[in-house]
Amino acid sequence: MKAVVYRGTRKIEIEDRPTAPPGYGQVAIEVAYTGICGTDLHIYHGDMDARVGPAAVIGHEMSGRVAAVGPEVTGWAVGQPVTVMPTRSCGGCAACKRGDSHICHAMDFLGIDSPGAMQSIWNVPADLVLALPDALPLHHAALVEPVAVAVHDVRRSGLGPDHYAVVVGGGPVGVLIALVAQHAGGRVMLVEPNPFRRSIAGQVGIEAVDPQVDDVVTLMNERTAGAGADIAFEVSGSAAGVDTAVDVLTTRGRLVMVAIHTQPRPVNLHRFFWRELELFGARLYQRDDMVEAIRLVAAGAIPTTQLISGTLPVHAVDAAFAVLERGGGVMKVLLDWRGSAE
Repeated sequence: MKAVVYRGTRKIEIEDRPTAPPGYGQVAIEVAYTGICGTDLHIYHGDMDARVGPAAVIGHEMSGRVAAVGPEVTGWAVGQPVTVMPTRSCGGCAACKRGDSHICHAMDFLGIDSPGAMQSIWNVPADLVLALPDALPLHHAALVEPVAVAVHDVRRSGLGPDHYAVVVGGGPVGVLIALVAQHAGGRVMLVEPNPFRRSIAGQVGIEAVDPQVDDVVTLMNERTAGAGADIAFEVSGSAAGVDTAVDVLTTRGRLVMVAIHTQPRPVNLHRFFWRELELFGARLYQRDDMVEAIRLVAAGAIPTTQLISGTLPVHAVDAAFAVLERGGGVMKVLLDWRGSAE
């Protein structure tokens, strides 16, 4: 079998490894597609070396088919289309005991803390495997995991029909949040300076504005008789994005922090006091979020075709990372593993 192995900052290799049979309680998956996300780029840049060891197999967005099942595993058939929820909780920490196992204090995130999806045959615990509809194309299904992120973020926000929502940041996750929020009945505006990303948002039916040209607060006030947005999602990871997300909110509005800010940011706490705003963190997802993500993708509620900028064969993995690093005219890039098992 083949695997994409992280060897250090900006060094990845395709390595031949022996194929191991699935162990007790495991399912072996023949991987079809893997997506490359922002976390994978952080790993590639060496930013996560404290968690990702040498010769680590990375990746966690995927789709594939059951290749074999290990001892004591039932309910799965060889050839069945599947995806994986790549988070394994410890069950014993304070978060797990409170029912918040998705933010376990000792989380094993597959593709970061243990071997991930960028391998042609992937052995994973059976309880992390989810079935996919037979009719769902596997390259579309590779987006289920980031859609689950968006589903969780929108659920965390408490968004309901006719709520005004502003999504600050129009990368893949930002666009997915906007789509899920819109599907839930929200009135969504996406804020993104990159013209390509704004064009993709427009193609999939999302209103997108340029913060370098448009006054976002004024635009939202015009729509809400001066009240402001009910919910803001900060997905940009920038200081300016935080300011916009705070300033655009109505009284008792909710700010959902989605982006990973690698350094502390100044926040206008006076506005939080004055308008009784609420701040929510949104880190991962729960199994119900994955199930809903599968339903949305299978139902065509997520326009996956427009969001997948390109699909490259595994041997072009270096080129795939280079494309994403350059940014600009790209959203989601997939690696095609079909035919790479040997």
